[in-house]
Amino acid sequence: MSTDFPSEPSRRGALKCLAFGGAGTLFVLAGGVLAPIDLALAAGGRSSSAKTGVPLFLQISDTHIGFNKDANPDVAGTLKQTIEFVNAMPTKPALTIHTGDITHLSKPAEFDLADQLLSRLNVTELHTTPGEHDVTDGPGAEYFSRFGKASDNRGYYSFDHQGVHFISLVNVMHFKPNGLGGLGDDQLAWLAADLKGRSSSTPIAVFAHMPMWTIYEPWGWGTGDGDQAFSHLRRFGSVTVLNGHIHQIVSKVEGAITFHTARSTAYPQPTAGNGAGPMPLKVSSEQLPKMLGVTSVDIVRHPLALSLTDTTLA
Repeated sequence: MSTDFPSEPSRRGALKCLAFGGAGTLFVLAGGVLAPIDLALAAGGRSSSAKTGVPLFLQISDTHIGFNKDANPDVAGTLKQTIEFVNAMPTKPALTIHTGDITHLSKPAEFDLADQLLSRLNVTELHTTPGEHDVTDGPGAEYFSRFGKASDNRGYYSFDHQGVHFISLVNVMHFKPNGLGGLGDDQLAWLAADLKGRSSSTPIAVFAHMPMWTIYEPWGWGTGDGDQAFSHLRRFGSVTVLNGHIHQIVSKVEGAITFHTARSTAYPQPTAGNGAGPMPLKVSSEQLPKMLGVTSVDIVRHPLALSLTDTTLA
């Protein structure tokens, strides 16, 4: 994983590098339902799902600019490859959503480099939510000075795009190591007011950094008051909840709510409960192909559902 690549790397080589961190996920709107498509497949035009929906937005997560340990000493390089891959897509979405941990230690120089790199994305709008690594100073002064305008420096806000109502939530401001995320009463009250009066047929996309449902409590992979948020969301016919934080894809469907966590563009983490805790995962060259791969997603119309196929490079 280094930036010493030819200016036009082979597709096989690009896929290997992008699969290491996960280039990101393209979401299309099909029949009022958001469908995730692996970015590598979408860019190559090899996903049938891409032909059935309109490219709506791109999700990237956990870029960890500033990280330089063995798991990936060149996180800026893998982010650059991701951006080049996005910019090469034949049909680009108008939005990019970054679901947190833009930087590793919230340092001004890390945000400066992240700003520089993300500005190369050929998209109209960039929306973000902070990860715990973006607010290591507590109030998140560096993060909000750069990304706080949309939310009046609260972090949580909403907007509409192509008939979809987007909601950015913040669940890391009171983060404790290995502790669950939290939204807080003020944010929950704002969410209730934001959704009040909206038609239940409106597609909803929620994005936050930490998983909004409990994946693995001993490692803090969840949001303690997430159920209170879902009490306001369950009446809607299509809700997609997007998170980062755990550096791997975990999905589930609960009624009309689809939960999906994203890969990191920086480094992998162990699966829940395997190892001493959530930390950068270094793998040997023999193991690496088993941890790299692509995910293709097809839309099944009758009944409407998503079909996911994961393939490793091994």
